[in-house]
Amino acid sequence: MRDRLQSNKCARFLKALADPDRLKIIQCLQAGPMNVTDLAQSLGKELANVSHHLGVLRHAGLVQDEKDGKFVVYSLHPDVFRAKESGADSDKFDLGCCRLEFND
Repeated sequence: MRDRLQSNKCARFLKALADPDRLKIIQCLQAGPMNVTDLAQSLGKELANVSHHLGVLRHAGLVQDEKDGKFVVYSLHPDVFRAKESGADSDKFDLGCCRLEFND
């Protein structure tokens, strides 16, 4: 059987997104890159919990990190996330196997 969905890769993405806090992190990062402290404050969550969720999202390839001095700044991975195009009503995640849209 030809695996057109790339089932292993797709399942990894969907598992990473299958948590309300991780989806909230994704929504926060839609506004732009943030460090874990800013994300924890925005979400009203413990720093350790947010850090754990970011690790899951990073391992799945949904977010990327970059060192900025003593901070690590997280952003949505550009290969997966596409911001609104002019005239579009939503932001889109293209996971390869399926697409998710975040509408305003």
